[in-house]
Amino acid sequence: MLHIAGIDHLVLRTANVPRLTRFYVDVLGCTLEREQPAIGLTQLRAGSALIDLVSLDGPIGRSGGAGPGTEGRNLDHFCLRIDPFDTEAIFAHLRIHHVDSGPVERRYGAEGMGPSIYVKDPDGNTVELKGPPDAGSALA
Repeated sequence: MLHIAGIDHLVLRTANVPRLTRFYVDVLGCTLEREQPAIGLTQLRAGSALIDLVSLDGPIGRSGGAGPGTEGRNLDHFCLRIDPFDTEAIFAHLRIHHVDSGPVERRYGAEGMGPSIYVKDPDGNTVELKGPPDAGSALA
C-alpha cells in the first residue's frame, strides 16, 4: 500500500503563462521557483507544493490538446490552505487585485470542516482558499 503524504504539485495548462504567473504570485502569494522555457514550464512555490504552469504552445502543452476554456477545463478546482485565514484581510486583498470571490462558506477539507472562499484565476480555474479547521473538527 502507498502512503500519500500530501500534494506535491499540480499542473495548469495555459495560453498566457505571464498572466497566470502574475495572478498566483501577486494575488495568491506564490513565489517563482524556476522556469524552463525550452519546454514551456514555469514552476511556482505554493507552501510545500508546486503549481506548474505549462504554455499551450510549448512542447509539454502541445501534447495535451486544446487548452482550458468555457467548454472544457483541466480540473474542477484545487485548494490552497491559507494561514492565517483573516477573512477581512483576504477580501480586501482580493478587491485590490480586482478578483471576484464567493462568500465564506464552511467546507470539508484535508484537516476537517472550516472556512473557505472560491476565486477564479484568469483562465477560469476555480481556486479554493481554505482556512483552519473549526474547533472540534480537526482530524486526528
